[in-house]
Amino acid sequence: MAAPTLEMEPVEPQSLKKLSLKSLKRALDLFSPIHGQFAAPDPESKKIRMSHKINVEYCGIKTASGQTSRQANSGAADTGNQGSVPSNALALAGPADSRDSQRGGAQNALVVGPSLQPKGQNDVGTSGKSSAITSASAPFSERLTTSAIIERIPSKWPRPVWHRPWKNYRVISGHLGWVRSVAFDPSNNWFCTGSADRTIKIWDVASGRLKLTLTGHIEQIRGLAVSSKHTYMFSAGDDKQVKCWDLEQNKVIRSYHGHLSGVYCLALHPTIDILLTGGRDSVCRVWDIRTKMQIFALSGHDNTVCSVFTRPTDPQIVTGSHDTTIKFWDLRYGKTMSTLTHHKKSVRAMAPHPKEHSFASASADNIKKFSLPKGEFLHNMLSQQKTIINTMAVNEDGVMATGGDNGSLWFWDWRSGHNFQQAQTIVQPGSLDSEAGIYALSYDVTGTRLISCEADKTIKMWKEDETATEQTHPLNFKPPKDIRRF
Repeated sequence: MAAPTLEMEPVEPQSLKKLSLKSLKRALDLFSPIHGQFAAPDPESKKIRMSHKINVEYCGIKTASGQTSRQANSGAADTGNQGSVPSNALALAGPADSRDSQRGGAQNALVVGPSLQPKGQNDVGTSGKSSAITSASAPFSERLTTSAIIERIPSKWPRPVWHRPWKNYRVISGHLGWVRSVAFDPSNNWFCTGSADRTIKIWDVASGRLKLTLTGHIEQIRGLAVSSKHTYMFSAGDDKQVKCWDLEQNKVIRSYHGHLSGVYCLALHPTIDILLTGGRDSVCRVWDIRTKMQIFALSGHDNTVCSVFTRPTDPQIVTGSHDTTIKFWDLRYGKTMSTLTHHKKSVRAMAPHPKEHSFASASADNIKKFSLPKGEFLHNMLSQQKTIINTMAVNEDGVMATGGDNGSLWFWDWRSGHNFQQAQTIVQPGSLDSEAGIYALSYDVTGTRLISCEADKTIKMWKEDETATEQTHPLNFKPPKDIRRF
């Protein structure tokens, strides 16, 4: 005869999310601070206590009026309180204005732990007994657990400033390849773009018309910079070449040789005649503009140096790399001052604030803000773009723009880190949807126009929507509960 089989009750299939929420609820119920609080005061019982002036104490200890705790307990029962107070449980003290509690004070109540008074005062008392802070005479806040009395502090997170939304007002086409870099002329009359079609084109800012095309590179151009002190423009590309163009003659007058692989980023020092280039050879090279000499090869990164910016004061050079680190360099000695390891993914873009001593760095995991000169972490931006961020730019009004590989262009309030607008670029007719990547962003000198260089071979110009008001585009902001560091 076969043994009877036990029929198992069918178990309801539950998702991992549901199980984790149940577990969270159990933990909350178990550790909730409500357990440490007293019940809400009952006005009826308070009236009874006031009328009879009963001070309930522990068993065996006399009250100020001379009656024992048993008499007090029986008196409390007679007044209508249900049940008597057990001898091993701490009862509530009488009202603060009753004479008994004032006279009894710290002398006649039970000590709950070591005395919190200074040692010299322990032996002083009218009857010679040691006095101590007790549960009955201690203030209400001391008798509760810390978690029970902590008030929820309102968020001190800065409220973002209202900014007008930005809109695309012009699309310029002319390049035959991905547009990889952009730089503005200090006079704000023209800007130049470098492309995968191996040309540099110079455009008029006001009309968007093509003024000039420069050829000379044999690979795509990834970095451009225009000097504010000379009539020079600098370009760098995947062909390992760094070139200096004289804009009066429109030709290359110097080349800087030394990079062992493609050059990904380029920057000019604001006060000294030096040029900085970073590339796939994991080195940031410092060049003397005039003599074409390499001053330093700043080596220390383990992977491609893909972003660099310079400052007139220490740290004069800041580099971001595919090895996820940001390094501060001392230009006097050509050595690393400090290394920031906050990011988990490649730091492809960095942007210093034009006025404040701070900068932002963008990675696929997060956009982070750091102070200068020490590089202290300030906070993360309050949203995640969830794409590879190739480029970012900040203007003086505190509007930061970030461009992603998926064509998303997000606008942020610099001070609070609030994302106030999410725009999606529209690809040029005839292009694939996958060609929506934004590779370079730059504000003009005034900070009122923004230029984006894209994978659909176009250059798009953006400006603020003048018709927008705080009523038509309200600010939807919720202050964060906590700021994640990593």
